[in-house]
Amino acid sequence: MKNVVITGTSRGIGFELAKQFAENGHQVLALSRNTKPLSEFNHKNITLISVDLSVNSDLEKVTDYIKNNWQQVDILINNAGKLINKPFTDLSSDDFLEVYKVNVFAVAEITKLMIPFLQKGSHVVTISSMGGIQGSLKFPGLAAYSSAKGAVITLSELLAEEYKEQQISFNVLALGAVQTEMLEEAFPGYEAPTSATEMANYIFDFSLTGNKYYNGKVLQVSSTNP
Repeated sequence: MKNVVITGTSRGIGFELAKQFAENGHQVLALSRNTKPLSEFNHKNITLISVDLSVNSDLEKVTDYIKNNWQQVDILINNAGKLINKPFTDLSSDDFLEVYKVNVFAVAEITKLMIPFLQKGSHVVTISSMGGIQGSLKFPGLAAYSSAKGAVITLSELLAEEYKEQQISFNVLALGAVQTEMLEEAFPGYEAPTSATEMANYIFDFSLTGNKYYNGKVLQVSSTNP
């Protein structure tokens, strides 16, 4: 049984991941602003904390829970994401900041707070995008989103090096298009080749076993270009 922290669990991949870990006997700490969907799922292995990841004081609720109940985190999945689809000249500094707060700064902050609870063999998995891969086909309108997803790739590579002596693994999964609510909102009518449940199945397995084979790596998880 693992202690698993997952961000962005109100819908899409994060919601499916929380259910899958819980149903397989693991303890899940599910973090999102909207806790209603998983509350209605009502599984004994899922603890819900309403958190705005862009507000550092909110994250203290997470560390307080872990100190008082778990003392150890085996898996952290940085899944929460923010996407704004606008032409580059329409993107404001506030748009960039909003995207980076969730996709980069919050990843760094929650990871930093989890470090004291991560032990030898722990695995930090950050969900990025094919849009963050150098040389990949890019979607117009995603300057803020894709550049942020590139930033967390570099961040994870650095953390893998910094914490290799503690044998904490940091890996990134760069996902192609997945049929989620976030994708539908950004690209109405677009049909992705992979469902949220299918992708959650892959991430579930990788989170449990991928650190045996990888550290500081970026795996491209896409059957299409991008």
